[in-house]
Amino acid sequence: MRRIINSTYVSADGVIEKPHLWPSSGSSGGAADKIQTDLLLSCDALIMGRRTYEGFAPVWPTRSGDPASDHINAMDKYVVSSTLTDPEWTNTTVIADDPIVAIEAMKAKPGKNIVQYGIGRLTHSLLDHGLLDELRLWVHPLLVRSGGAQDLLYRDGRLTQLTLEDVTRLDNGIVILSYQVQ
Repeated sequence: MRRIINSTYVSADGVIEKPHLWPSSGSSGGAADKIQTDLLLSCDALIMGRRTYEGFAPVWPTRSGDPASDHINAMDKYVVSSTLTDPEWTNTTVIADDPIVAIEAMKAKPGKNIVQYGIGRLTHSLLDHGLLDELRLWVHPLLVRSGGAQDLLYRDGRLTQLTLEDVTRLDNGIVILSYQVQ
């Protein structure tokens, strides 16, 4: 069975929204790019909610010539949305009905792993239904100190236990915590 791996940037105070607006943590010596590229290349599908789609769709199609850009643009992409009807990003399918049923079927099909970026309602639904297999938190060494409940990693839901599988420390202070979801 395919695995779903979530990779998310989070500040030390739990903020997950708008990481592109956070101050740079300096160079990671290319290690961060390699880790993200390796993850992406190990997957043949991308699942996302509408907000992630809206952030990714205008940017990725304008990029090419490197393994990550070429792969993400060519791979199958699925966006969970009840309002998006005609996605413009190549190979994107809208899941308008029950996403849990669709994603369970996707996991059961042969293929590589499935990647998801960012945490929102979709991720919490995957957790609630036992569909998320791995959570990679990229903890950035900063305190955002702003935002509301919707900007935080936290959401109400049932207890989810995690087992730490790996810790990677980048030279810029980012720590990547890789957890298996129990």
